[in-house]
Amino acid sequence: MDRPKERGFTLLEMLLVVFIIGVLAALVVGRFVGVQESTKETQATAQIDYFQGALERYKLNMDKYPTTEEGLIALVQKPEEDVEEGQEKWRGPYLNKTVLPKDPWGKDYIYKQPGDHNELTFDISSPVPDGEEGTEDDITNWSEEQD
Repeated sequence: MDRPKERGFTLLEMLLVVFIIGVLAALVVGRFVGVQESTKETQATAQIDYFQGALERYKLNMDKYPTTEEGLIALVQKPEEDVEEGQEKWRGPYLNKTVLPKDPWGKDYIYKQPGDHNELTFDISSPVPDGEEGTEDDITNWSEEQD
């Protein structure tokens, strides 16, 4: 009795399938990385807007913005020089967190008051994704048209 010939995949067919799966995976991962980076930029922009609102509330109570030296930490921790005529002015924390948030890349936001771009108020920026301050990919609270 002859056995029926069993049909299986050849090595060439298997390699072709693996190649196709690899190409598809590379396309999906490439798109995902681009979307993830765009999401981080949007998140940083929203965080800067959140800081701006908190800084305005701070100014209402303190009659000034925090100095560069006091930094954004003044939004969550009372400055030492808060007492005027026996009355505390600070009504914080001005953020919904007790710890100052970092940008989506895990770095500290850069705060300057008075700002180089917003002389009457403040500058806030995130120097990422490249990590270098002052480059055109920084996420900021000013536009290049202001300069």
